[in-house]
Amino acid sequence: MRLRVECTTEPLDLDQTPPHAVVAREVVRAADLDAVDASPFDNTAEGRSDAVLTAVATPLRSSIDAGAPRVPRVPVQVNVVEEGEA
Repeated sequence: MRLRVECTTEPLDLDQTPPHAVVAREVVRAADLDAVDASPFDNTAEGRSDAVLTAVATPLRSSIDAGAPRVPRVPVQVNVVEEGEA
């Protein structure tokens, strides 16, 4: 099964990308995912379900370890990708 995940790293800082958002972005870029679109705050990726679900947990853990000022609020949406939609 393939999944598509979209997430936003908060809290936002419009003057510069917070360190915890940078870490989250790099985790998503380094994951074993396809079609990664990582920006300073929004990340979208697609891949095998196990890789997507691991990638959802890892940025949270990494953001906290990188010094997020509080447990970051990361709205996440995960969708099943239908055959032929990828």
